[in-house]
Amino acid sequence: MPLEFILMTVLVISFVTDVKSRKIYNTVLLPAFFIAVIGNTWQEGFQGLTTSLLGFVVGFAILFIPYVMKGMGAGDVKLMAVIGAFMGPTFIVTTAIFMAIVGAVIATILITLRLIRSGQTKLLLGHTSLMTYRMKLSLFRTHSKNNAFPYGVAIVAGAFITFFTHGVIRL
Repeated sequence: MPLEFILMTVLVISFVTDVKSRKIYNTVLLPAFFIAVIGNTWQEGFQGLTTSLLGFVVGFAILFIPYVMKGMGAGDVKLMAVIGAFMGPTFIVTTAIFMAIVGAVIATILITLRLIRSGQTKLLLGHTSLMTYRMKLSLFRTHSKNNAFPYGVAIVAGAFITFFTHGVIRL
């Protein structure tokens, strides 16, 4: 359980820094990686080491192609790899599925709000007006030219949903 709490701390820090500065820092991720590998090896021996390293590779691989295609930042890729190092390949695959769902929902909301703000609501909603016209999602306000949102938000949400579905966190 202590490794999970350390990972949750890393996730919260990464969420905050990604939202505020659009960066997920190596100074957080590198020590976290070593803690994950050493902790899993300490708890489970060679099996823990292999699970941790395999989780790292799977987590890295999931976002590597989007990163190469400039659709993802390096911090996002490294965060997924660190999550995999802590929790293993099964957990990181489940996290990736939830991450994709959360990312799609956030992207849909942002696209909808941009269409509403640009006056193209007739394309989207016919003649219906929405109260969300004036809504400002400062959390997801873009800071770059490509109008992307900080994807660390979706990664962290996916990881916490996976914690719930795996029974690590209970309400």
